[in-house]
Amino acid sequence: MDGTVEAVSVSPGHTMGKPNRDAIRLLAGLGVEGDAHAGETVKHRSRVARDPSQPNLRQVHLIHAELHDELRAAGFAVAPGQMGENVTTSGVDLLGLPTGSRLRLGAEATVEVTGLRNPCAQLDGIQPGLMAATLGRDADGNLVRKAGIMAVVLTGGEVRPGDPIAVELPTAPHRPLAPV
Repeated sequence: MDGTVEAVSVSPGHTMGKPNRDAIRLLAGLGVEGDAHAGETVKHRSRVARDPSQPNLRQVHLIHAELHDELRAAGFAVAPGQMGENVTTSGVDLLGLPTGSRLRLGAEATVEVTGLRNPCAQLDGIQPGLMAATLGRDADGNLVRKAGIMAVVLTGGEVRPGDPIAVELPTAPHRPLAPV
């Protein structure tokens, strides 16, 4: 289940889109250096308004490039970083990972998956209908959130496009991802 980093992105402001970079630096316990969402406690504005002391389980946002392909096939013009992700991946079934999975990004950095990103209406600001396109239903009619996963940084380091991604699953029993 190993994969590849396709793109890395960071934004110092609370913007939906994040410009692509040649490299980003992950900081243990904080997130992406220079990103508005980095920190030990929540940085997402709606969560800060509710309780600014909550731990930041959303330090790094990862989206699979396969979602971009799916969205382009449906007529949406999306590119890496545009939906707010810090790391765009390929070859890893991000949505199928259990909570607590660890991803080694490149030679140094390791993140631990905390849960699903809950798509928000800001996606419709990129293109009308994009939020709905990131939601689906499984065979049992359950809601499927496809807008990526969130993680915390366990081990810092530099991450670049082309870096390998190694997946380490947690000890069973596995807990499915839930929104964080």
